[in-house]
Amino acid sequence: MPLPHDREKPGQEKPKQPVPSPSEPDGDLPRRSGRVHITARQRGTDATALARLALHLPHVLASLAVVFAVAYVLDALTGLPWWLPCAGWVLSGAAAFHRPCERLMARWWFGLRHPTPEEDRKLRSVWQEVTARAGVDGRAYQLWVEDSARINAMAVAGHLVGVTRHSLSTLPSAQLAGVLAHELGHHTRGHAWASLLTFWYTLPGRLTWRLLRRLVSRIDRLPVGTAAVVIGVLGAAVFALATATYGLVFLPLATPYLAAAVSRRAELRADEHAAGLGFARELMTVLREEHDREEAERASATTTGARLGGEGVIARLLESHPDVHTRLHHLQARLDSTR
Repeated sequence: MPLPHDREKPGQEKPKQPVPSPSEPDGDLPRRSGRVHITARQRGTDATALARLALHLPHVLASLAVVFAVAYVLDALTGLPWWLPCAGWVLSGAAAFHRPCERLMARWWFGLRHPTPEEDRKLRSVWQEVTARAGVDGRAYQLWVEDSARINAMAVAGHLVGVTRHSLSTLPSAQLAGVLAHELGHHTRGHAWASLLTFWYTLPGRLTWRLLRRLVSRIDRLPVGTAAVVIGVLGAAVFALATATYGLVFLPLATPYLAAAVSRRAELRADEHAAGLGFARELMTVLREEHDREEAERASATTTGARLGGEGVIARLLESHPDVHTRLHHLQARLDSTR
């Protein structure tokens, strides 16, 4: 679906030159004038969000099997209808998008806090400009702050946007707008809610897998006869599953690498969204400065004698974010295409 910034709306005016305002920390962010046109459809779902859901479908089915097994045992032991826990688990995903639940997640899960009055003034001023350019109702989102000394931001759940305290205190308004426009892209393109749903509905399966791995790691402590029986049962179960599914049971082993590739593509899509709102140069500046800072930290660690292990191929394949040079290349290409 074309996003709001992909074409000009009737009556929409181009942003004018920045005009400093006493209520703003700086005047480097051009403000649009005239009416703000809110699009009828605020969110969409792009290919990366759908790919994330499809990739984790086997894990979701495995989690459903785990929940069903637990519910069946409870039914046999206590008489609780088996469908009740299963239905509760299926419906529980909707609670993640309930505003009070989102606030609890922001505080206790993501470690965010409400902005101070000074932070709130700058944050809301910039956010209002970003959402106005995108034709999005900014009031639908909750703005939070993370106490971190790094340049970073996050888009999580259905309506949460978090930014670090360091970003708020050091970035000019235009660069902060580029960062927030990137996070808004994650929301409007469906990345944030798809990530949360896949995490939640694959949780039972992942916990069970960790438990099995822990049990297998301790199999050497069992008597030889018992260990042989356990290995035989597990081997027969794996062989039966592989035969019944024509080998598809092994597909989840490749999911982490495929999911990481999809996540990297989603980051580039969010960069594209920010560039479409006119923040390509600002986002490129933030990426360059943060990259230079990280390189300086690595050089400092090397001179002080710290050992830095080289990043292997497997680690790069599991990276959820593309490298800075790739992001800069795509942003520059977007700039060149608009000239």
